[in-house]
Amino acid sequence: MSPVSSSKNLALAERLEKLGLREEDFDETFIRSSGKGGQNVNKVSTCVVLVHRPSGLTVKCQLERTQGMNRYRARVMIADKVERQVLGEQSAEAGRVAKIQRQKRRRSRRAKEKLLQDKHARSQTKVMRAPVRSGSGDD
Repeated sequence: MSPVSSSKNLALAERLEKLGLREEDFDETFIRSSGKGGQNVNKVSTCVVLVHRPSGLTVKCQLERTQGMNRYRARVMIADKVERQVLGEQSAEAGRVAKIQRQKRRRSRRAKEKLLQDKHARSQTKVMRAPVRSGSGDD
């Protein structure tokens, strides 16, 4: 029995088919994982190395503790790689990266100065609202 639900397996199969990836084109090998997992990791070959022969893409997945889950994840990772190659700028990954780049882009000096001027003006407005205090120190 697969650790992944049949609906997820079906969705992945459709995605692979849409990208032109066939199960026959994959070379799949299993090796022992490293890292957390204790005795399970030491005894069972849960790490999956998936090679797509036509494109030469290779993926190594040892994120999960079970071989079945790693097999699923490896196929998702290879589909993402192929999608990035095939679709390039149109892929969801490229859109996500572009969005992050836009967010991190530094403001121009002029825009930064204008922002600071607006903040200063707002601060002065608030200062003017403050109640007037008397000058005598005998309160």
